[in-house]
Amino acid sequence: MEEYKYSDKEIQNEKHLSVLNVPVEVPVAEIEKQINNQIKGLIYDDNSYEDDNNDNLKAKVWKISPIKVVAIDSSFLFEVPLKIWVSAGYKVSPLGMTMSGYKDTEFSIRIRLISKIGITPSWQIKSDTYVDSYDWISEPSIRVAGINIPIKGMVSRMLSKNFDKITDAIDQQVSSNLELKKNAEVAWNLARQPVMLAQEYDTWLVIVPTGVEMTPLLAKNNILRSVIGIKGYTQTVTSAMKPAVAPAQKLPDLRIVEKVQDDFKIGLISLVSYEDAARLATRQFAGEKFSFLGGQYHVEVTSIDMYGQNDRLVIKAGLKGSISGDIYLKGIPYYDPATQQLSLKGLDYDLDTRNTIVRTAGWLLQGQFSRMMEKKMIFPVGGQIADAKSTIQKTLANYKVTEGVVVKGILSDIVPDKVYLTPKHLYSVVFATGKVNLKVDGLKGI
Repeated sequence: MEEYKYSDKEIQNEKHLSVLNVPVEVPVAEIEKQINNQIKGLIYDDNSYEDDNNDNLKAKVWKISPIKVVAIDSSFLFEVPLKIWVSAGYKVSPLGMTMSGYKDTEFSIRIRLISKIGITPSWQIKSDTYVDSYDWISEPSIRVAGINIPIKGMVSRMLSKNFDKITDAIDQQVSSNLELKKNAEVAWNLARQPVMLAQEYDTWLVIVPTGVEMTPLLAKNNILRSVIGIKGYTQTVTSAMKPAVAPAQKLPDLRIVEKVQDDFKIGLISLVSYEDAARLATRQFAGEKFSFLGGQYHVEVTSIDMYGQNDRLVIKAGLKGSISGDIYLKGIPYYDPATQQLSLKGLDYDLDTRNTIVRTAGWLLQGQFSRMMEKKMIFPVGGQIADAKSTIQKTLANYKVTEGVVVKGILSDIVPDKVYLTPKHLYSVVFATGKVNLKVDGLKGI
């Protein structure tokens, strides 16, 4: 009896877990440019002598030249040159005469900040900035009645208490200028778009994304880099029309990993109809006679039909000679990557056939007829697979999905899956494994 576990459509839509790599490259020079565009002029203004610090100082702080940014591993090093105006209260008593009031002065300092960069599962960039050190470009001083009044200590305390206003401004700019979530959502939704792999085979690549992971943001050669891995199920679909796109899904929470895997699988399908397989097999056996027991008996194969019974291929062979009629054999089809052929293993007589042979033609069992049949039951399908791989490789070399979005990939190894039997065909499915990147312009800059 014919029995099948799979339909043609089920084989074409079978899913395999893969990872689509999305490289992220952010030049540190761009971060530096954006931060300098945002942080301009006056940064801090304390316009009251009496405040919580009770320091008897007014102060204003300006950025006087561009902030310099250097990235090392997961840290940013900022060098921030500042001009500071201070109006300091004083009280002196030269020659026994008390004098008091306020005196203005200006000076400059260079602050060095360190910012640790991280990203939360909700895709928020987190930077934790602190002051590493600072030095005086010019020192603060005021002179009243010929007397130098030391205010450097007061100014240092004032600066230390207000550095958080500068570090907060830096943190805010780093966070706003490293907006990954928006671009990751673009990549996430683009990954769901079907890609025409081979027009002559009506073959499409469809990805059903399931999760996102990412390596830590690390800088090398002043470029901040990471890799986003979109994990999902790949399907190789045969369809004359573009497959429907599943409804958009919300970008899932991010998982930070040390390394994003680059395992990508594309199913390559070759198929042989039962009619074509039977015709090839009949041609293999046409006119050939098989002898048994030293030539006492012989048979000739006159016809071959094939169909499926779950995982086994049933061969109905017509014989004439010392025995005439139909016999049934069953074997498991498999793809042999060494020969690139569809072959059979474990070919043996159907139970009813064996029982009949035992009663009427036991010599047919002794001659290992089934083993001879198994050796000749080969179907060359490697050409289909090689052509499909070559065509798909050309497509993946530089496939433009849309403006600013390119798929680039390389296929390497061929890994056999199995042979599936459907009501019409024998499907040989192999995996072309390799690495596929989705390059998005928005993830290569800010």
